[in-house]
Amino acid sequence: MKKIIVIPARLSSTRLPNKVLLDLKGKTILQRVYEQCLKVKGVVVFIATDNLKVKKSCLKYTQNVIMTSVEHKSGTDRIAEAVKGLDFEALINVQADEPFISPLLIKDLFKELETEKVKVVTACEKLLTSEELFDPNVVKVVKDNENNALYFSRSCIPYIRDNSQLLINEKKFFESSPFYKHVGIYGYKKDFLKKYSTLDNSNLEKLEMLEQLRILESGFKIKVLDTKFKSFGIDDEDDYQIALKMVRDNN
Repeated sequence: MKKIIVIPARLSSTRLPNKVLLDLKGKTILQRVYEQCLKVKGVVVFIATDNLKVKKSCLKYTQNVIMTSVEHKSGTDRIAEAVKGLDFEALINVQADEPFISPLLIKDLFKELETEKVKVVTACEKLLTSEELFDPNVVKVVKDNENNALYFSRSCIPYIRDNSQLLINEKKFFESSPFYKHVGIYGYKKDFLKKYSTLDNSNLEKLEMLEQLRILESGFKIKVLDTKFKSFGIDDEDDYQIALKMVRDNN
């Protein structure tokens, strides 16, 4: 199976302007994402961007930069354009603001795509705090018994009808309750990515501002891999300061 990784990178972040080009101890956030991806053996890594400033920065460490339209509303839409001329069978979409992404998680996602019936795969990890559960910036996911996604939401799902146990002992509640947060990494087979590029933006996608809902609303399945590899996306200034400390501490 021919495998590639594509990192969609845009510069117009509202909460943290120009974040993919911010410095993390001598390297941009995007360069650190790219170098983490290079640790996956047998895979070619590309960066897809609509910004010449991003391209110029990337060319200092790789020639695998693909320019795309500025009209795309999601990373997957950008990837669908970028890979039209590439030879591959399976692709992993890695977010450009995850400088500590685990190469082992990427490897696990590729392994799932080797299964014939899996066309799309993503990841989740257990939610452990009320703060995350009710934070709209933390995307939640619920799964069926075969670990296919039922729904993704910025709201608390499933709804807690009786929260008495949560109020009594939060730690025990989350240890025994099936709450999961979505890890924003996706794997696709090439044939599905072609189908995705023909799908219109869905109503659920527009409401929640979550591109993966387009897939579910169109009737396709998304396999959800439960992982213990902790994700850390840089969304705002506080996250950036934490990332700086992590790099300084070699953590």
